[in-house]
Amino acid sequence: MSFLEWAESQLAEIELLTSMFPSVEELELTDQLALAELRDFVQDSASADRPPPSRPQFLIKQKLDSASSETEVILSCAYPSEYPSVLPEITVRCSGLSRAQQTQLQAHLNAHLMENCQGEVCVLTAVDWVKDNTQLFINTSSLAAVAPKKESASPRPQEVFSRLWIYSHHIYNKSKRKNILEWSKELDLSGFSMPGKPGIVCVEGPQSACEEFWSRVKVLTWKKIMIRHREDIPLDRQGEDSRTVESIDSLRKFTGFEEAMFDPHGNRGNHMDLGQLYQFLNEKGCCDVFQMYFGIEGR
Repeated sequence: MSFLEWAESQLAEIELLTSMFPSVEELELTDQLALAELRDFVQDSASADRPPPSRPQFLIKQKLDSASSETEVILSCAYPSEYPSVLPEITVRCSGLSRAQQTQLQAHLNAHLMENCQGEVCVLTAVDWVKDNTQLFINTSSLAAVAPKKESASPRPQEVFSRLWIYSHHIYNKSKRKNILEWSKELDLSGFSMPGKPGIVCVEGPQSACEEFWSRVKVLTWKKIMIRHREDIPLDRQGEDSRTVESIDSLRKFTGFEEAMFDPHGNRGNHMDLGQLYQFLNEKGCCDVFQMYFGIEGR
């Protein structure tokens, strides 16, 4: 598929969602300009060979009724340029769950979408799954508060290895650069960050750790930040008790996490040599991502 075909699918899904959730209490478009740019992009017949200039992001808010209270669940959604050929970025927040339980719910949702929705628009599928399953996690939380802990008999979610390619308009701030290095180390993620303009971050490791890293980074103050591309690789547990840490490590393209500089130049020393960046990516076996970032083939 082309960028234009992907954009047409995205726009059609947004129009369906706005018809199903007409009020801002149900669906909130957090970037109206991005939606307008997506419409213009679809109407431009010369759009097929380049990604849209920005991407829509929106919140879907659902109320879950239980016997004792009403709980709000919010799905924060964003489209990668290649969606629906790749999964959307969906983060679930629920006031009735702890942070650890939300991470577990997120992992179950991601596994469900990966198994059932590859190549298809799937935000409504995600909404329905969350409505059907969140209460189970809330009930488990309530039982855990009054009962001694037992080993769970439910099947463990499928483990997934992820690699996120994050794009920022720029990364200058020393505090942000320090956070990126410290959080990647804390979460045992490998990859690299390239400060300057533009700023690039790649993190790889267990999907839950990558999602946690992204949830922390994206709420910092940025002019523009997005996941430009993501790779999700399921680790098949069938026939094995588990896949060890070495299974994830064998998929890593980077050893540890580093801040990478490529001959900084310009008046503020904030521009990197993109040729050197391409060579760096090529050595790591990731040169294809260069065109996803910059729209041109590297050399």
